[in-house]
Amino acid sequence: MGGQHIGVKAVGIKPVICVVAGALFDRDGRVLIAERPAGKHMAGRWEFPGGKVAAGETEAAALVRELREELGVTVTASRPFMRLSHEYEDRVVELSLWLVDTFIGVPAGLDSQRLKWVVPHALGCEDILEADAPFVAALQKR
Repeated sequence: MGGQHIGVKAVGIKPVICVVAGALFDRDGRVLIAERPAGKHMAGRWEFPGGKVAAGETEAAALVRELREELGVTVTASRPFMRLSHEYEDRVVELSLWLVDTFIGVPAGLDSQRLKWVVPHALGCEDILEADAPFVAALQKR
């Protein structure tokens, strides 16, 4: 799971984008989701925070970097949880969700994105990206 990946590669006609996301939980057991900001692909939809894995970067390193850049938190312990591929009309996303066991700081939307803490069983009521739907189901069974 923590191997190296190339951030974007082409398969056939559609680009393949490798993405890592984190499931951060608060003391009440709620999980953090982030709204995709205006101007980004699928803007206004909700997702687990994270981003693209850069060329030569491990998923673990990408998770630490992305959550620091996006949320201003420092991940101190995380572990791989689930991996999937999802095909959109214009791209294929290879997505890896990690459970963030501990982090330092208070998450803030540093990319002007809204953040929301949600109890896992209520995630189905949110406008979550289709690619994240299997993650929602898996987290609800946890």
